[in-house]
Amino acid sequence: MADRPSGADREAAGTGGRAADEFAEDERDAAPLRLSRRGIAVLSGFVALLLAVAGWLFFFSSVLDVQDVAVQGLRNDQLTVDQVRQAIGPVGHGPLARVDLDAVQHRVEAIPRVARAEVWRGWPHTLRVKVIERQAVAAVKGPDGKFTQMDASGVSFATEATPPPGVPVVEVQLSQAAQDAAAALPESVLVQGAVQVAAGLPAEVAKQGPSMLVRSYDDIEVRLPNGVTVRWGSPERTDRKATVLRALLKRSAKVYDVTAPDAPAISG
Repeated sequence: MADRPSGADREAAGTGGRAADEFAEDERDAAPLRLSRRGIAVLSGFVALLLAVAGWLFFFSSVLDVQDVAVQGLRNDQLTVDQVRQAIGPVGHGPLARVDLDAVQHRVEAIPRVARAEVWRGWPHTLRVKVIERQAVAAVKGPDGKFTQMDASGVSFATEATPPPGVPVVEVQLSQAAQDAAAALPESVLVQGAVQVAAGLPAEVAKQGPSMLVRSYDDIEVRLPNGVTVRWGSPERTDRKATVLRALLKRSAKVYDVTAPDAPAISG
């Protein structure tokens, strides 16, 4: 038969339980830890010091200076990395955090061959630039025999002695009627119309580098290297004319007429 706890044992156990309860109650009633005013001041000063050091490192020291300008997106040797870096100039120097990205972007986009640029920081030491170059859709032959390259939006960005390969060449030979109407339709407008046509030509036609003869606003002619002629007419309804021409080219002919795209014709 098990021994029963004596009275002394029961009293000791009761005393221990009361002591534990009183300790737990004291813990609940204890006030939370609070910093003194001096402690708060010291902690605030330490945090401010850290922020000041971080700000100095990022914005004023040479620790995070720009050490490289990485350029991507260049398609050929007509525009080089060195040209982009020269265009950026001094605005791309110093602490990386202080570089004015908008200013860098504007300087790069001021390069004639650049259509658009994107600029961002590549920590810790690299300024990154992505270039989207203008693509020539036409080369306009000038009176001096040189060729001015123009993109799809009609912006001229380079003049060279020869046209780029696989690009339609625009030549202006205005009729007398077009010359007489120059006040209403100047040559620049006619050239823009021809560039619009060049940009809308079917790819299989444009890549042949055809010549485009502009006699007037509504008399544009496309001549392919194989002797085929496309009578285009005006720049109006260029998309529709391109679709019709693509279908007509499946039939062999010497002349394709899409001046009236809803009633095209072929001959030869």
